[in-house]
Amino acid sequence: MVAVFIPYNPHVYAEQISVSAECAVLMCADSGEIIYEKNADRQSAIASITKIMTAVIALEYAAANDKTVHFTDEMSAEGSSMYLQKGEILKLSELVKGMMAVSGNDAANAIAISIAGSKENFSSLMNEKAGQLGMNNSHFVTPSGLDDEQHYSSARDMAVLCCYAMDNEQFKNIVSQKSIKVSYVYPEDKTQLCVNHNRLLSAYEGCIGIKTGYTKKAGRTLTSCAQRNGVRLIAVTLNDGNDWADHKALFDYGFSKYETRKLVSKDDNFELPVVGSDTDTVKVHPKKDIYAPVKKEENDSPEIKIYMPHFVYAPVKDNSSVGELRVFINNRRTVLTAELLTAEGCAYDEQAD
Repeated sequence: MVAVFIPYNPHVYAEQISVSAECAVLMCADSGEIIYEKNADRQSAIASITKIMTAVIALEYAAANDKTVHFTDEMSAEGSSMYLQKGEILKLSELVKGMMAVSGNDAANAIAISIAGSKENFSSLMNEKAGQLGMNNSHFVTPSGLDDEQHYSSARDMAVLCCYAMDNEQFKNIVSQKSIKVSYVYPEDKTQLCVNHNRLLSAYEGCIGIKTGYTKKAGRTLTSCAQRNGVRLIAVTLNDGNDWADHKALFDYGFSKYETRKLVSKDDNFELPVVGSDTDTVKVHPKKDIYAPVKKEENDSPEIKIYMPHFVYAPVKDNSSVGELRVFINNRRTVLTAELLTAEGCAYDEQAD
């Protein structure tokens, strides 16, 4: 396969806004680009936004095995709670709903112990996932986020985790709801309505998540995601007594800088060499239009890479898949992809051999 590169020269905005948080990050969720940062890599206590990591692991586990969890005394916890009782039984995915909506520490413990056998073993899974995501300033000890000297993360790391989490449709559906119903296996027919602690879901247009947190040591921590006109932004603040207002200001700033732009049209054509036909090439085009968030002041497009063979052998059928087009921003992550299809076919020609 060969990749064709269309360059993009990014730069960071010089102008800044001010927030009261000790640490903060505003990130474009689809590109991973940092729009604003303040002490972004400082290792800090993070409180209950820890549960984002717990939920990600639980939902990925539940996708293969949504096991039933029997609540036991060892799963009980201090602080915010779903008020689960010994002997109650819930599906793993239902525990995630309650944990994320009302920040249930008991639900976090139940998830950890049911998956890994203990909170300590579960923390190993959390740190393994953090390593996979490149969260280099994070170390997890508890599934709930209760204070521990060795339990910390950074605003940048949490923004990376939020981007990853919000790509999970089940996670996004849970954290975007102002209230959510949790169903129990036992007692039969028991349900619990959990009201989401995240005020921004009602207070900011386009907010679609994600998690609040507080402990005396960490102060107020908040992660949120908002979407407008195809642009998704992630905001993270740590130790911020004015977090609701700061997140609104961060989002307003970010949306003023970004717009959704068509980067590739399905009508764009590329040429693919053909061997064994009376034609030297066939035309190839993306299966769909590709849109991505870009800075309003930028004239250049993000980097586009085309992956397809150096050549193909005839015969070639019309509308055949021959590769993939990928869009990157800042060389960090794939923004969007489109299958490459032949716009026309060609027959085999013996005289062309």
